[in-house]
Amino acid sequence: MKQINLLVISLTMFIACKKNNDPPAGGAGSEPPQEIKPQVDPPLAGSIGFFMDDWQPKTFTIPSFTETTIPAASSGTVTIDYSNVVTKVSRSLFGNNANTWMTQMVTEPALINHLKNLKPNIIRFPGGSISDIFFWNRNAADPPADAPATLLNAAGASNPSGYWFGKNTAGWTLSVDNYYAMLQQTGSQGIITINYGYARYGTGPNPVAAAAHLAADWVRYDNGRTKYWEIGNENFGDWEAGYRINKASNQDGQPEFLTGQLYGQHFKIFADSMRKAATEIGKTIRIGAVMIESETPVWATPTQSTWNAGLLGAINNSPDFHVAHSYYTPYNANSNAADILYSATTETKKNIEFISKAIQTAGATAKPVVLDEWNIFAAGSKQQVSHINGLHADLVIGELLQNKYGLACRWDLANAWENGNDHGMFNNGDEPDGVPKWNPRPVFYHMYFFQQFLGDRLVTSGTGASTEIASYASSFSSGELGVVLINKSTSDKIMELDIKNFRAGKRFYWYTLSGAGDNGEFSRKVLVNGVTATHASGGPENYTSIKANAANTDKGIRIRIPSRSAVFLCVDKP
Repeated sequence: MKQINLLVISLTMFIACKKNNDPPAGGAGSEPPQEIKPQVDPPLAGSIGFFMDDWQPKTFTIPSFTETTIPAASSGTVTIDYSNVVTKVSRSLFGNNANTWMTQMVTEPALINHLKNLKPNIIRFPGGSISDIFFWNRNAADPPADAPATLLNAAGASNPSGYWFGKNTAGWTLSVDNYYAMLQQTGSQGIITINYGYARYGTGPNPVAAAAHLAADWVRYDNGRTKYWEIGNENFGDWEAGYRINKASNQDGQPEFLTGQLYGQHFKIFADSMRKAATEIGKTIRIGAVMIESETPVWATPTQSTWNAGLLGAINNSPDFHVAHSYYTPYNANSNAADILYSATTETKKNIEFISKAIQTAGATAKPVVLDEWNIFAAGSKQQVSHINGLHADLVIGELLQNKYGLACRWDLANAWENGNDHGMFNNGDEPDGVPKWNPRPVFYHMYFFQQFLGDRLVTSGTGASTEIASYASSFSSGELGVVLINKSTSDKIMELDIKNFRAGKRFYWYTLSGAGDNGEFSRKVLVNGVTATHASGGPENYTSIKANAANTDKGIRIRIPSRSAVFLCVDKP
């Protein structure tokens, strides 16, 4: 009788242990725990290169939360392998662009506070095409004597030069010194675009040497504050200063129209002067060259259509990195939401593949790839200031990670309203409907929460054949799993996470970002866990203190993703 009772007790203990997924204590018949494969970092991609030098481990901070009921069943599965590392995460992918018409910045405490919260890490200057008519060390209305009063446009007509000046301290513009002060206040690094156009339109005996000397002097003045520099901006374009010059005013025999080959020859002169200056002050800098990121259209100029081949043939291995820009959707087209969202996943991959192929064809050495201007060209329905553009930004960041770009900067922090055709992340003060100056647009909230929930290593994730849900998963060095889910479709989805090689902790936490019902499919507002703006556009003012939703993991990890929305989620460590 005593032996039977002992047997019953032993069986009872075994069954209890099995229910708790624990092996019974001791004994040769104990079941081993599930094997967890360790993470192994892959080799560093050449397209990222030295942009990984400042990689840092990340720790997830558990937010305040509200316990939430999860759906009982799912309509799809996100499969994640915590052990399968795609790449370590470059800290330089959340960058943005400042420009010279958005105030002195350090005089705008609301803007500075938002940038501190956003942590873009990289902020480019002086901004787009203005870079090629920018004299960093000159006072207002005081260009060099060899900078002509007029410049030729693509059609050959003379127009006022419209130069910009780095020592201009007027309140409406941004000086070089205040750019540096803004970087310091926001904890950001810079990437500076040098005036290459001056090498073309300068009227002195050696305009290339004069422009290269001006660039080298900026390196000396910078004194190691900036690691990343690029020579010119979109110089292949007929909209850029220096694309076409007045040959009668040129003294060194340059052709009327710029070519990629000539730019490559000039690049080496700039780079030599700038590197010499850096060596003199004991600093190391990295210098990028301008490339075209995609097939040129049939209407493209000869300069544009032959740019990459000519550049790569002349430049050898002089650049430290290659620079591209992409605005994803057709220029000025009234693109719909679906086309905008799907462009992020298709164009990001096509762009880096196009650049890589051009480099390979030319027999040049692969270098890191930088996308230091990106946004959408869609216009006519306020697409650029919409929640949909926020979702597009999520997708672009995810695809930049997947395709291993080194650095990226969104265009731009502030611009001009133009009836909603405004690339600015913030209202520059000209938005109607009583919206306050520096009010963040929806894209700000998307990029803020993405960075909060992005770890330091990207791991594999996928949804099978489905193209409606995009997923990006990452691990934190502190042990948690971060997941970003974007629903591109017009119907709600319920997804369940199937996580391999990871033991989940007690809870998971998430924020849902969705649009409101204004302005058709291009809402100017964003809701964060149901909380939205008190103004006609943007999101909640208390975005840093909104409580996360949370649920226990013991019943599975399922999440509802409303139509055209994003979920930023973290699964706790054991």
